[in-house]
Amino acid sequence: MKKLLSTITLFICCATLIQAQQTPIRIVGEAQGTTYHITYFDTKNRNLQPQIDKLLMEFDKSVSTYLPTSIISRINANQKNVRVDACFKTCFNKAKEVWASTNGAFDPTVYPLVNAWGFGPGKKQTIEKSKIDSMLQFVNFNLITLKGNKIIKQDPRVQLDFNAFAQGYSVDVISQFLSSKKIHNYIVEIGGEIYAKGKKPNNDNWTAGIEQPIDNKVGLNPLKAIAKLHNLAIATSGDYRRFIIENGVKYAHHIDPKTGYPTKNNLLSATLFANDCITADANATGILVMGLDKAIVFLNQHPKLQAYLIYSDANGNYKVYETPLIKTIVVNALEE
Repeated sequence: MKKLLSTITLFICCATLIQAQQTPIRIVGEAQGTTYHITYFDTKNRNLQPQIDKLLMEFDKSVSTYLPTSIISRINANQKNVRVDACFKTCFNKAKEVWASTNGAFDPTVYPLVNAWGFGPGKKQTIEKSKIDSMLQFVNFNLITLKGNKIIKQDPRVQLDFNAFAQGYSVDVISQFLSSKKIHNYIVEIGGEIYAKGKKPNNDNWTAGIEQPIDNKVGLNPLKAIAKLHNLAIATSGDYRRFIIENGVKYAHHIDPKTGYPTKNNLLSATLFANDCITADANATGILVMGLDKAIVFLNQHPKLQAYLIYSDANGNYKVYETPLIKTIVVNALEE
């Protein structure tokens, strides 16, 4: 009888555990001027949104250029005795790494130009070649270094902007938090950047859509492809979300650090896959600035990165470039 009761108790415990594991916890919120969506499976059924919101607020206090009191804003304003935190250090060091590997295509010192073109918190300026040329004199990541907990500038006009990959890093921050809570199956999405760990209870991979690059500032576009994610990050940079039209000409928000002007090439969107979202996000930006031909060379030199690039051919038709392993991750949306 004791054995039977033990067996029944074990069965009930296992059934309860399986049921708890199969009940997803979904939280939705706002951060960094956008939204976030997080789904996780937790046997303790904890609502971790208050802690997540607090982490995202602390994140903004470090690297948000839209917050005048943030560390990065105070550095840009040349305030004295500003000490950086761990979040800022991670962003700065990753930026240096990607800046070097992309031969300067990714450069967070483009901030003055981002503002001048109207893509930052500053007021849009009238664009003149002489003004752009003047700004380019202090757009170079070589002009700024991190020593200990302090930033050193060779020119006080140098300013930083981590927005090109900050959302990707915030995804990593929240993912690391969930993992620290012994949560092994989750997907975190902030502003379209994603990291997925583990799988769903039915053993399916998590999925994320890759949109068609149709100009659309507010709504979702039809899907071009679907990515199946397992312990993998995905980030997309494109010219179809943030742009301005001036005198009938479209200007995308990605600024080429070498010319000072928004990028103009046939690469419409770059979706990158990596082990962490900060790496995927930063490289997606750099690749979009490079353009297709240089991007292909770069990706061949960095086989740990997988990419799905959508570009326009001479007739305006969508074409796709895929790195060798991408077919193990991405399927055409029509095949789903």
